[in-house]
Amino acid sequence: MRGRDLDLYLSEGYFRMQQDLFTCRYVFFEDKLCQVFWLRLVLPNVTYGKSQLRILKINSRYEVIVQPFRLTHELERLYANYKNGIDFDAPESVESCLLNGSVFNVFDTYVVEVRDGGKLIAAGIFDNGLESIAGIMNFYDPAYRKQSLGKFLMLQKIEYARRVGKLFYYPGYLASDYPKFNYKLFACEPATEVFDDYNGVWYPFSWERVQGLSGDESGIF
Repeated sequence: MRGRDLDLYLSEGYFRMQQDLFTCRYVFFEDKLCQVFWLRLVLPNVTYGKSQLRILKINSRYEVIVQPFRLTHELERLYANYKNGIDFDAPESVESCLLNGSVFNVFDTYVVEVRDGGKLIAAGIFDNGLESIAGIMNFYDPAYRKQSLGKFLMLQKIEYARRVGKLFYYPGYLASDYPKFNYKLFACEPATEVFDDYNGVWYPFSWERVQGLSGDESGIF
């Protein structure tokens, strides 16, 4: 699932789950049925404001490396440390999230590593298409929580994708009545689009559009 094949499925509101693709319109969170709104950023339209520039500046002393993904003990240790410090459900491990026992990765997966003096303090995993990337995981050392490394990783994925000429970055979805996912709008809300899955059309994101789509099976915003 690489190149144009991944581009096509992402553009239709599908996303990675281990070694498969899925899509959905509703998910359960905290015993509530929440509607799903798939998002993407149009990379040529992305501009940064004060919040984004601040996060880039405060983390500029760290080394950032983007390279093909390889599952390592170092990544798993970092993820285990991260998982112990969060208060929401998450996969048991990097391996279970991406491979789930498979010996072959059908996706073209890369990792953004952030290092402080050689120490791995954050990692962001994404899949490559021909014209797009899909953000899969971000995790970091809880000792660096004040550095907003999750948002920093989003920005680093965007910077990599723009350097290599990608057009779209797919960060996943928002869910109604579940604001923990709203951080996916952080990078650049004006460059973000939301998917109308009834009509198969991407529209510029706004909360008014999302509210218009909620519960409206006609797909009209």
